[in-house]
Amino acid sequence: MGKYFMEHGQCVSGYYSRNLDSSKEAAAFTKTKCYKKLKELIRECDTLFLTVPDGCIREVYSEIIQSDIEGKCLVHCSGALSSMVFSGISERGARGCSIHPICAVSDKFTGYQDLSQAYFTIEGKEVEDLAEVLKSCGNQVEFLSPEVKVKYHAASVFASNLVVGLYDIAIGLLQECGLSEAFAEHALKPLFQGNAMNVASKGAIDALTGPVERADFQTVEKHLAVLSGERREIYRLLSKHLISVAEQKNPGRDYGKVKLT
Repeated sequence: MGKYFMEHGQCVSGYYSRNLDSSKEAAAFTKTKCYKKLKELIRECDTLFLTVPDGCIREVYSEIIQSDIEGKCLVHCSGALSSMVFSGISERGARGCSIHPICAVSDKFTGYQDLSQAYFTIEGKEVEDLAEVLKSCGNQVEFLSPEVKVKYHAASVFASNLVVGLYDIAIGLLQECGLSEAFAEHALKPLFQGNAMNVASKGAIDALTGPVERADFQTVEKHLAVLSGERREIYRLLSKHLISVAEQKNPGRDYGKVKLT
C-alpha cells in the first residue's frame, strides 16, 4: 500500500514495526523513514495504516491509544473486520475505518503493481477524503456498512481461495486416473485460465458451460457415481447452484431431470 501510494504522488512518512528489520526493509523499498518508536510515527502522521494480521489489530490499537491521537485517522486493511475494532476512538477525537482492496497480494515487493486494477471498499464514518485519495490513484471505490463486512469477505474467499481448493481437487482426480501431477497441472492450466477469462469478461451466467448448463443429467449422474465423500458433496452442491445459473442463461430449457440428491 505504501509503495502504491508513493507511486501515485501521495505523501508516505514511513514505517514502524516491532521487527526493526521489517520496518527498515519497507522504508528502503519506498524511500521513506524507518521509525524506531511508535510514538514518533503517531506524532508525525495524520493517517495511520495498521497493515497487520487481523488478530493483531486490536492489540496494536491498544498501544496506539496510549498516545495522543486527536484529529488522526486510523485505518486497518482487514476484509472481515469492521472499524468497530477501534472501540471508543471517537471519544478520543479521532476516527477509524477499514479499507480493503479486492485483490490477492502474494508478494510484498510486486503486489503494489496489481493494486492499480483493484476495486476498493471503505467502511467507516467520515471517510470521503480517503475515498478521494483512492480515486485519485485511479481506483473504483464503494462504501460498506460494518454489519456486512464478514459476508463481503466471504464473497472474496469464494472467488479466490475456494477456487484454489477446487483446482487442487481436479489435479487429484486426474492423478487418480493415472496421470502425473506435472501433466495434470499443465493440462488444466489453459482450461482454468480460459474459464477465468470468460467469467471476467462475460459474467458468470454467459460464461457457464458443461453438463449442467446442457441439462445433460446422464453425465452428471455418472460423475456423482464415481465421486465419494467430500468431493461428491462439493460437486453436488455446486452443481445444484449452477442449475439456477443455467436457468438464467437458458430460460426455455428444462432442468427438471438434473437430480442432485
